[in-house]
Amino acid sequence: MTSWKGAPDMNWLLYVSYFLGGAFLANAVPHFVSGMMGWPFQSPFAKPPGQGLSSSTVNVLWGFANFVIAYLLIARVGNFDLRATDHAIALGVGVLLMGIINARLFGRFNGGNLPTSS
Repeated sequence: MTSWKGAPDMNWLLYVSYFLGGAFLANAVPHFVSGMMGWPFQSPFAKPPGQGLSSSTVNVLWGFANFVIAYLLIARVGNFDLRATDHAIALGVGVLLMGIINARLFGRFNGGNLPTSS
C-alpha cells in the first residue's frame, strides 16, 4: 500500500503504537490495584529490580505512569477506533501478551505458576 507520492504507507506504525499501548495498559493494572489496596508489589524500582517489593505508593505512581503512557500511545497517536477490527486486535494482542508475561513473571513470586491440586 502506498500513500502520497509513492511513499510507503505508515499504518503499521499505528498498529505498533496500539500494541504497545495495550501492553502498557495491561501492565498498569496490577501495579495500580496492588498499590490502591495497600499491598507491596514487584516493580522496576525495587531491589533487585522486578523481583523485590516496592511500597504501595510507588506502585500507585508506577501504575498511573503506565496508564498515562497507554493513553498517549492509544488516544493521541493516529485516530484509534475501537470499532475498527484491526485497531482492536492490535490493542488486544498487546494486552494479552503483556498479561501472559506478567502472569509468568509475577507468578514466580506469588505462587501463580504452581497450581495446587484440590
